Amino acid sequence: MPLPDPLTGLAARAPYRGRFAPSPTGPLHFGSLVAALGSCLDARAQRGAWLLRIEDLDRGRAAPDAARRILQTLESLGFEWDGDALYQSGRIDLYRDALARLQGDGRVFPCACSRSEVEARSRRRSVDGGALYPGTCRDGLPVGAVARSWRMRAPDREFSFIDRVLGEIRQNPAREVGDFVLFRADGEFAYQLAVVVDDAAQGVNAVVRGADLVDSTVRQIHLQECLGLPTPTYAHLPVAVDRAGQKLSKQTRAEPVDASRGAALLVEALRFLGQSVPEDLARAPLSEFWSQAVAGWSIRSVPKKRAIPLTPFIEGA
Repeated sequence: MPLPDPLTGLAARAPYRGRFAPSPTGPLHFGSLVAALGSCLDARAQRGAWLLRIEDLDRGRAAPDAARRILQTLESLGFEWDGDALYQSGRIDLYRDALARLQGDGRVFPCACSRSEVEARSRRRSVDGGALYPGTCRDGLPVGAVARSWRMRAPDREFSFIDRVLGEIRQNPAREVGDFVLFRADGEFAYQLAVVVDDAAQGVNAVVRGADLVDSTVRQIHLQECLGLPTPTYAHLPVAVDRAGQKLSKQTRAEPVDASRGAALLVEALRFLGQSVPEDLARAPLSEFWSQAVAGWSIRSVPKKRAIPLTPFIEGA
């Protein structure tokens, strides 16, 4: 199902509304800083709004005080967002309403399968690297089984969209993703549903985020279609990976950024994003950095890669 080319249609969607949506699993690391900077500059370069959303639905992974520390780090580096930060944990009713609508339309089904059962029964892998759901409960729960989660019926057709960085992306959800979870066995709503509901509620029409999420985009486009919600444009920035090729994260023990380095740190992120950087910008006051970075921003200069390894110097920043 082709969608309009956002490279030519973005200006017509004015006013631009972008966002940065970190998960509070730990302090801000370099990879998250790259996503924050790219999304902010893309919005400000088009005189648009830039919103901040804390995606704190997964209570099991949330770190104490992490959200406050993320906000503090962003403020220390001169980031300014429009309005108050929005917290997903306070929006559960909206996700429940969206799921109820999908239930009423027959687009989701209850599932009794545990993750280990899916692994044992599946013969195929999904684009996410896990086992592709084999459809055990798609036509009804097995006799005596109790529902643990709710899954979205993955359509068996090809979707395509034009990513503003990576170009055309194609995916058949049924063959490459499988029926995916919207409400988990632990009683939490899944990222795929929450992000679609929140982007629409906040009027976000331009999503700039890490390329680790590019394979989720078709799922989100399909949910938008099913819920009658608008589809934003998408731009997926390369993610920062360590020497082992792993994305920087709490699990890989990524070092938190040192905000006291100011413009020097932001310049490293800017270079990572392929931008032209004046030699003296790393020594400039933050106000001057932001002025020059916004004026010089070019999303066409962002490397067309899903991941870029960091140098040891930047890894220790």
